[in-house]
Amino acid sequence: MKVVLFCGGYGMRMRNGTASDVPKPMQMVGPRPLIWHVMRYYAHFGHTDFILALGYGAHHIKDFFLNYSETASNDFVLKGGRTELLSTDIADWSITFVQTGIESAIGERLRRVRRFLDGDEIFLANYADVLTDAPLPEMIDRFAASDAGASMMVVPPQSSFHCVEMDEGGRVGSITAVSEMPLWENGGYFVLRQDVFDHIPAGGDLVADGCAELAKRGRLLAYPYRGFWKPTDTVKERAALDEAYAKGDRPWALWETGHRTARTA
Repeated sequence: MKVVLFCGGYGMRMRNGTASDVPKPMQMVGPRPLIWHVMRYYAHFGHTDFILALGYGAHHIKDFFLNYSETASNDFVLKGGRTELLSTDIADWSITFVQTGIESAIGERLRRVRRFLDGDEIFLANYADVLTDAPLPEMIDRFAASDAGASMMVVPPQSSFHCVEMDEGGRVGSITAVSEMPLWENGGYFVLRQDVFDHIPAGGDLVADGCAELAKRGRLLAYPYRGFWKPTDTVKERAALDEAYAKGDRPWALWETGHRTARTA
């Protein structure tokens, strides 16, 4: 099953006040960039046909794969000046690189790679900057058994803020952490059918246009997940994942243990 990865955003909150044209999916977690971790997740479940919807800083992503060094994340033997790999990461991957515009919305990026989907009825899509250990096969099976046009993984709110309930006089009746409220947010992992394209106008958005219209028609499916899910919208969030990786605390790296999770809502 093909996997479309949206990797053309500016990633402004990841720059920490410095000038850089490195796109967010190329920020490092351990010895590899975020996009690699996301791709390894899909490859773990047998999905190795990738379409990269490129935009800002595309040359960084192209250069990374064109000059890919297997020795950075695989054991090897060096003998007589020759390298013998004991394992490989991407030898069986197919990666299509498509420039989809610097300013394009996510929906427009998807429209611009449609021709590379070869008419596949069901395909996968991802923002390329969120890590999880969610059970992808279950997500796909639930969607395939439905008549939905799109499915999105949803997760509890990640904010640490509190919501305050008060009366007209300003007296507070209750204080509730956002994470404890019966709310869900978009988790960035999508399973889609071709007819999602019927609801994304030129220059449109995947969620605000495509998914919203499908929801109105009762054809948007949610996959609630309470397991491991971590975004990387800020320098702090990326640094926390990098630190966890260094400590060996990397539950998203299912390929290291062969573990397949099954923790839904």
